[in-house]
Amino acid sequence: MEKETIQEVIIIGGSYAGLSAAMALGRAGRKVMVVDSGKPCNAQTPHSHNFLTQDGEIPAAIAAKGLAEVLKYPTVTHLNDFVTAAVKINDHFELKTATGQSLKAKKLLFATGLKDVMPEIKGFAECWGISVIHCPYCHGYEVAGQKTALLANGEIAFHFSQVLSQWTKDLVLYTNGPAELNEEQRFQLQNHGIPVIEIPVKELLQANGQLKSLLLQDGQEHFFKAMYGKVGLEQHSSLPQKLGCEINEQGYLVIDDKKQTTISGLYAAGDCTTMARSVSIAVASGTLSGVSINAALISESW
Repeated sequence: MEKETIQEVIIIGGSYAGLSAAMALGRAGRKVMVVDSGKPCNAQTPHSHNFLTQDGEIPAAIAAKGLAEVLKYPTVTHLNDFVTAAVKINDHFELKTATGQSLKAKKLLFATGLKDVMPEIKGFAECWGISVIHCPYCHGYEVAGQKTALLANGEIAFHFSQVLSQWTKDLVLYTNGPAELNEEQRFQLQNHGIPVIEIPVKELLQANGQLKSLLLQDGQEHFFKAMYGKVGLEQHSSLPQKLGCEINEQGYLVIDDKKQTTISGLYAAGDCTTMARSVSIAVASGTLSGVSINAALISESW
């Protein structure tokens, strides 16, 4: 029988939020294990932006540097594995991994992020994070002023059109079917020179993730080098829900101001908790969760 590994804290997810939490806990002398399978959602993204001192860096390079820094603290360990099961038993959590390891911890932090659900449009997934982007604050500067497409519909399409008007005055909205816009929204878009194309998109013509054009179902080809897309999202890990964590209407884990979920002793940080998806916000979220977990452990020891 394998010897059980006992930790004060186990962090599931070793990207920016998870590593930031591990650093805060490691500097507090806590025995921490970071479990990560090495499959970040931004694997295709060539550059990260809006993160002070790291602007323009390769996302994987930031994570690698972060892991090296975190592992300098002797109480922090890293396990390249995937957590397949988790249960809470009294005042602790017990986990199983894909390689058959059994782990135990007093506190559990999910920094597992989100999974992007791509539309069924040929070429879209290949462009995602490269020339089809999700956030103007992360990537908008590099394509500012260019002729730009937006693939979205409904309220989010109107709101995003407003936001993107700060980065480009040459924007075209593609609703990929009948537009779910009210008369006032249509008027506002028309008034700001934003065409609304309702013809479904058949394919994104691209080379190595670089967008060339949009091919519509009726055979029209519209040429763009930059495009924003609003895609579906789902939790990367189903374990928080299986443990009883509450999920809000938008699909994010519900947390309090200390990053604790609706399950006592179980915390969450980073993209799995908020629509504000950026490296800097994830790092800040991870630091706060680490501080909060340490404070809880101190309180429980007194």
